[in-house]
Amino acid sequence: MLERNPDKLIVGTALAFAASTLWPIVKNTLKPLAETGIQGATGLTGRIQYALQIARDEIEDIVAEAQFERMRKQLDKEISTESPSSEETGDSLHAKSND
Repeated sequence: MLERNPDKLIVGTALAFAASTLWPIVKNTLKPLAETGIQGATGLTGRIQYALQIARDEIEDIVAEAQFERMRKQLDKEISTESPSSEETGDSLHAKSND
């Protein structure tokens, strides 16, 4: 088997030697890059959480305003339906308070 593939044996030995020689260099180069990437990912995660919190607050404000408007319209509608009945009977708040 070794007789048929001497080129592969030479290439494999050279790669093993190169890998063992280059590994500390690659490790020392990639470690700071990995740390920087982790810090960047952490910062990005914080920014995303902040943006999502702002969006959530804005949506809650919109929902609260819509509920308030719906309640105000309902109250206005109820007041407007009650007002003619008191005017028809001749009752008024001012007349009662003056008596």
